[in-house]
Amino acid sequence: MKKFALAAIIIIASLHSYCQVDSTTPPYKKFPSLPPIQILLGDSVTKFTKENLQKDKPVYLLLFSPDCFHCQQEVQQMKLHKNDLKNIQVVMVSFYPVWQLNLFAKEYGVDQIPNLVLGKDIHFLLAPFYNARSLPFHTFYDKAGNLIDVFEGAMEIKKVLGIFGTDKK
Repeated sequence: MKKFALAAIIIIASLHSYCQVDSTTPPYKKFPSLPPIQILLGDSVTKFTKENLQKDKPVYLLLFSPDCFHCQQEVQQMKLHKNDLKNIQVVMVSFYPVWQLNLFAKEYGVDQIPNLVLGKDIHFLLAPFYNARSLPFHTFYDKAGNLIDVFEGAMEIKKVLGIFGTDKK
């Protein structure tokens, strides 16, 4: 009887371990729709949220740092392909202070890129949501707000456009 009780305890304990939630899975995989974006724009007053996104366009969400060399290069590439980006809502998000983002925007001519919004993640929600470990961190959503793909690290603009099917071959 003791052997039976011991076996039952071991089986029950092992079943309990299979029921545990996988905490290593990043939230974006559990919730593959566009997260509740809330960023502070350059005027330090205006908040841009998910509701402000253009409904008829896919979303290219880029987590970046103003002092990241690859991020700087990617913005320069976006400027060269600005006509190809006109049907994509580009949202660049950082955790840096707004004044640094404003300097970055001015230095790299971010205002030349159509449909681009740049701001600070005021609640530091997005980096943990995507489990972003390095920057730039690219996320791609279709017009309905469903996740297409994510990519961590430097990425050529032609690959970005290819994900949205707007690349010119």
